Amino acid sequence: MADANESPIEGMQRQLQIYLGGLSGERPAHPVGMKALRTAAQAVMTPEAYGYLEGGAGAEDTMRANREAFRRWRIVPRLLRDVAERDLRVELFGETIHAPVLLAPIGVQSIIHPTAEVAAARAAASLGVPLVLSTASSKPLEEVGAAMGDVPHWFQLYWPKDPELAASLLNRAEAAGFGAFVITLDTYLLAWRPRDLDNAYLPFLFGEGLANYFTDPVFRAGLDEPPEENPTQAILHFASLFSNPALTWDDLAFLRERTKLPILLKGILHPDDARKAADHGVEGVIVSNHGGRQMDGALAALDALPEVVAAVGDELTILVDSGIRTAADVFKAVALGARAVLLGRPYCYGLAVAGEEGVRTVLHNLLAELDLTLGLAGCRTFKEVSRKNLVHQP
Repeated sequence: MADANESPIEGMQRQLQIYLGGLSGERPAHPVGMKALRTAAQAVMTPEAYGYLEGGAGAEDTMRANREAFRRWRIVPRLLRDVAERDLRVELFGETIHAPVLLAPIGVQSIIHPTAEVAAARAAASLGVPLVLSTASSKPLEEVGAAMGDVPHWFQLYWPKDPELAASLLNRAEAAGFGAFVITLDTYLLAWRPRDLDNAYLPFLFGEGLANYFTDPVFRAGLDEPPEENPTQAILHFASLFSNPALTWDDLAFLRERTKLPILLKGILHPDDARKAADHGVEGVIVSNHGGRQMDGALAALDALPEVVAAVGDELTILVDSGIRTAADVFKAVALGARAVLLGRPYCYGLAVAGEEGVRTVLHNLLAELDLTLGLAGCRTFKEVSRKNLVHQP
């Protein structure tokens, strides 16, 4: 596993490695470009699984808005600044990580590849990239935590109706070495997703993505028979507990009382909600619209980021996801005030194509490109990156 104190990945070395392979007729085993990688992933996935991964809410306008927001911000390179040595490392909650990139919490990865979250964790850990594990993972959190080793890993909670189940999941994650909690706020109702509806496909109803529930003592105590003997009853019990639309800001006290670990609220788009997060004693927020999967016509996450930073940037650690595809996207997000980004669909494309090695390739290439992007912009570290590196073109 990668040590955060080691030298970060060097972009020129990575691409030279690929080009030298070309001298003997060797080409990359998997596509480097994101569009080609997505196409390759679609070719090996079932239509139902690909639709679940790639789809969004309604007309998928929010998904398009996320990408358009990144295109409106343009990087202005600065020259003759001695960028011979570059360092991608940043600090999150007192821990140094290789680059301002974490793997986003994407559930039900068994529909993408049978090795699921464990493969993603092994790949991430090998490159020193932190991982945020979804509550709805296909592998138990203890197994994924073990695969991450000493590399930072956080646990994302879908806050269930049963408070004792919520507490049990938090306790298990803390015991398994997860170093922070990400509370997803924007899934209290399941969005209208035409691709999934056309396929009449919700993976949870097939028992996918329920490993953390089926292995939880509180969840199991609510069943007449264990999930191994009566999976249908267990699935229906999950469906009755999964989300809680009655939650309010006051309920955050329940979580704050049960852990001293950092808590981040995911799904923040309005500066007033970020302000409330700070007032309720959490340590961070993740500016996110769930990758366009929850609210059609919603504000792009990157468009929301500057106002959230203005509201609480001096008090909270701010991350962003939704629409991150390339190194340029990472650079722009940091320039607008995010401490780091969460990468979602791209690493899942790699997982579909080649399991652990596919995720590792996607991350290795992204970090290499990020090193080059930082240098080509005229910066040596992300401490030098700011809004001054960008211009906005409506």
